[in-house]
Amino acid sequence: MRAMMCEKFGVAPVMRTVDDPQAGPGQVVIDIYACGVNFADTLIIAGKYQQQPDIPFIPGFEIAGVVASVGEGVDATVIGQRVMAMVANGGFAEKIALDAGRIIPIPDGVAFTDAAAFQITYGTSWFALKYRANVRAGEVVLVHGAAGGVGVTAVECAKVLGANVIATAGGPEKCEIARQHGADFVIDYKTENITDTVKDICQRHGWKAGVNVVYDPVGGDVFNQSLRCVAPGARLLVIGFASGDVPQIPANILLVKNIAVLGFYFGAYLDQNPDIARDGMSELLHNLAVGHITPSVSRQFALDDVSQAFSALRDRSATSKMVVLCREDAQ
Repeated sequence: MRAMMCEKFGVAPVMRTVDDPQAGPGQVVIDIYACGVNFADTLIIAGKYQQQPDIPFIPGFEIAGVVASVGEGVDATVIGQRVMAMVANGGFAEKIALDAGRIIPIPDGVAFTDAAAFQITYGTSWFALKYRANVRAGEVVLVHGAAGGVGVTAVECAKVLGANVIATAGGPEKCEIARQHGADFVIDYKTENITDTVKDICQRHGWKAGVNVVYDPVGGDVFNQSLRCVAPGARLLVIGFASGDVPQIPANILLVKNIAVLGFYFGAYLDQNPDIARDGMSELLHNLAVGHITPSVSRQFALDDVSQAFSALRDRSATSKMVVLCREDAQ
């Protein structure tokens, strides 16, 4: 099979032809039709991710495809089933072998590209907002990076939970994307001061204390500005550091305003909370099936062009979610 192989940290993956994987006991082999692109892919290739695989490895976390074969102990009736799965690595390839218990059937009518765009971005936002920050209907949620792959899902998930959403994005085009995904108010951080504008919005709409929850995949100065426009008892979700700057948190502000800063690392959260993981994914699949959330795929790339997708993430030109088509007959 063809696969994009990372042979050295800090160097772009290269196309290689490797042996097809074989299904061991309790495993299935999936023909991969699509694999989602995530900012974490750039980190793992650079050797900066929280959990690093051994070299060489195939990057790619979220896949969608068809069960091609099964190993001992797996019901053969799943062969031919359309499925999705989250994996530690191995997604940017034509095939993968994994434990059968990790696969989730794709609902009828959902395209492979949508299934590959759906899992990590929506999972991160849904579990962070509902289960980590306990967002309640009527609260005010501030979403940063709201035109990015994970940001647009945070806007949608917050609206499903009944929140009022203030979104930040850079430039008119990205602001319009956040607005189209349901943001009630949009701030262009390139031309507006986040703290002052959020305070003004809150004052004009009766939320005089400030925002209740901050969803921050950016870090850096964005985090610092957020601290100055939150209500007492607010919850700040640390999702990532797309700015490249990890903020140093001033504990005195947390103390005075009784603010909680909550780290959220999706993969570890699922491993640590398997019961919540099952319930939450079922909720997400329901919301997808009834149209409450809509995966937005802004660009598709061929398997040979994975590095172009990574470049779009690094230079922050990407909007919404990008997906790699891993087979020529992918749809």
